[in-house]
Amino acid sequence: MAEPGSIDSGGQNVYVAQLACGLARLGLHVDVFTRRDDAAQEEVVHWRPGVRVVHVPAGPAQYLPKEAMLDCMDEFGDYMVDFARAQMQPYDLAHANFFMSGMAARRMKSALGTPYVITFHALGLVRRMHQGSADGFPAERMNIEAVLMKEAARIIAECPQDRQDMERLYGAPPRHIDIVPCGYDPAELWPVRSSARARLGIERDEFVVLQLGRMVARKGVDNVIASVARLRSHFGIRARLLIVGSDAAGNTVSASPELRRLTALCNELDIAQQVVFAGRQPREQLRYYYSAADAFVTTPWYEPFGITPVEAMACGTPVIGAEVGGIKDTVVDGVTGYLVPPNDPDAVAQRLALLRNAPEHARRMGRQGMLRANRNYTWQGVATRIAAVYENALDQVGAQKRTRQQRPTAATILQPREIQWTN
Repeated sequence: MAEPGSIDSGGQNVYVAQLACGLARLGLHVDVFTRRDDAAQEEVVHWRPGVRVVHVPAGPAQYLPKEAMLDCMDEFGDYMVDFARAQMQPYDLAHANFFMSGMAARRMKSALGTPYVITFHALGLVRRMHQGSADGFPAERMNIEAVLMKEAARIIAECPQDRQDMERLYGAPPRHIDIVPCGYDPAELWPVRSSARARLGIERDEFVVLQLGRMVARKGVDNVIASVARLRSHFGIRARLLIVGSDAAGNTVSASPELRRLTALCNELDIAQQVVFAGRQPREQLRYYYSAADAFVTTPWYEPFGITPVEAMACGTPVIGAEVGGIKDTVVDGVTGYLVPPNDPDAVAQRLALLRNAPEHARRMGRQGMLRANRNYTWQGVATRIAAVYENALDQVGAQKRTRQQRPTAATILQPREIQWTN
C-alpha cells in the first residue's frame, strides 16, 4: 500500500502487491500480513477484490528500518497464529517474503501445521559479500535463512543466479527450488514514445539516457553518471541523463547524502547541465520516462532480480544492464540490449554510442525487448506459475483436504487455508 520508491518500499513491495492481485484473479483468497507502522492504520483493510491487508501490531506503531525489525518477529508470528485460529476457514498455505517473514511463517507452521513457501528477495550472505560492514543485519540472519530453506515446502528463486547462490552458499536442496521471476503490469506500462517527450519537455532529436530506481549506493548510479561523461569525452555525444528516484528516506537533493554525492559528481565531471534529477515519480508517470529514453541503464553492484529492466523493455526501450543477478537473465545481450560489467563506465559509454549511431538497431532491440517482456514477465503469468508452486507444495505435504473443485487461497506471510504471505 506504500508508494513504491518511498522509504524501504521498492521492488519487494511491488512484487507482493501485484502477485496478491494476480492470485486473487485466479480465484485465491489472499491475506497480506505486514507490520503496523502507524497507530492510525486499521487492523484489516479490504484492499482489492479478494485481497485483505492485515496490519500486525508487532513492535512500536512507527517506522522502523528493516534491520531493526528482527526482535518484532516472535510477536508478529504469535499474532498471525491467533488471527488464523479466529478465521472461519483455515489457511492452506503461507508465502513468506524475506527471511524475517519466514520466521513468522515457521512459527505458524509449528503452531498450526500450515506449510509455507518462501521467496527471499535478497540473501544475507550475498548482501554481506557486496556490502561488507555496511550491511546492518546481524550474522544470525544467515543461519535463519539456512533453516528456512530446509523446512520450507518450496523455495522460490527469482532467477537462476538466485538458485545457484542458495545451493552453493546455503546447501539448499535443489529439488525444492522453483524459479519464478518478477514481472510487470501491461495495463500500467507500454510504449508511449510519440507523446512521452512532449509531455516531459524533451526535444525530439535529443539522445536520452534513463536511470530509474532508489538512490542508494549499491544501485551504481554514479557509474551511469560517469558513463554519460565518457560518452561525451570519448565519442563526442552529448546525452541528456534523466535520474528518476529518491533516496531511501524519500529526501530531495538538499537533504540526501547520496543525492548530494551524485550531484557533486555531476559537477566534478562537468555534465551538470546534461543531468536532470527528476525525483520520485508516481507509477502512472513511469511509462513516459521509460518511453522517452533512447536507452535505460542500470548497473548495480548486485541485484537479486531487478524489476526496472523488465519495465523498460515493456516500454520498448533497449536496456544496458550490469551482468549480475537477475539482470543477466532478463536482458539478452545483443538482442534486447547489452550486458556490461557492474562498474565499468567505459563499457556503458561504448554501448550507448552504438545505440546512438545505429538508431534502427536500437529500435529493433526495443521491439525484441517488448516481445520478451510480454511473453515471459507479466504479473498474471507470474501469478499463474506461483499458484502452480503452491499446488505442488500442498501435494508434497499431503494437504489435499479440499475437493478438486476448490482453489487454494493465499496470503503474504501466511494465509488462511488460502495462502498467507509475509511482507
